[in-house]
Amino acid sequence: MTLDTFLAASQNAIHIRLTKVRGSSPREPGAQMFVSADTLYGTIGGGQLEYMAIDKARAMLRAGCVAEDMDVPLGPEIGQCCGGRVAITLRQMTTADCRIAYQHEMQSLAARPRVYILGAGHVGRALAQFFQFLPVRCILIDGRSEELSLCDANVETRLSVMPEADIREAPANSAFIVLTHDHALDFVLTSEALDRFDAAYVGLIGSATKREKFARFHAVSSVGKDTIGLTCPIGASESTDKRPEVIAAAVVAEVMVRLTAPAIAEIKSTPDQYPAKTA
Repeated sequence: MTLDTFLAASQNAIHIRLTKVRGSSPREPGAQMFVSADTLYGTIGGGQLEYMAIDKARAMLRAGCVAEDMDVPLGPEIGQCCGGRVAITLRQMTTADCRIAYQHEMQSLAARPRVYILGAGHVGRALAQFFQFLPVRCILIDGRSEELSLCDANVETRLSVMPEADIREAPANSAFIVLTHDHALDFVLTSEALDRFDAAYVGLIGSATKREKFARFHAVSSVGKDTIGLTCPIGASESTDKRPEVIAAAVVAEVMVRLTAPAIAEIKSTPDQYPAKTA
């Protein structure tokens, strides 16, 4: 369900928002959800806190109450052990409120970080299956239409014979995961992503040996030359399981940590340290 679907189906709804957080809590200030008599959209963290807020919201709807506030300690009293304290506002939504909420939702969706999966093979498609459920805009790119057609995830698929151009046109703080069917193409695309200097994540599938080979290629063919910003192997873990879904799960976790870190895309090198790249 999307927010516009929820709002269209809900004649009356309460907007619940965390306005202040002290100490530890399940969500951050600004977290919000919407509650109608029989459905929900969003979350403020689940658990007893959320159940209490939902009960309060539905009681407001039954009573015709316009506004309430809650101040809740997250301790044994409500069956939670976070130890913090949160302030919550609950407001019955007007037509104008619904319009503003929808506009904010569209802005939030447009601002989501981009994740470019370069290669629609088994691992690429498994990555798309995970990313479709996460707060990112995922783009699966390949030059082979038959491979793209096998993807049934709800992500953007892009047939591209020159994926280097897709990398160059991506917004800052994007993530690039390179796993094409061709090692030479992998090297070209990874080098292109590193030479942007503003990527949140650049990952290349392969082994430590492949990383060494790429480093030699990058040193003689790129502007930046170093591979400080490269993650290779991707999804590094103690597991030796090579099934695409298992690899994809580890990579998705790795990418999301990088995308949601407080200082996103820490850049080790800046473009003005190097000469402009020429064609």
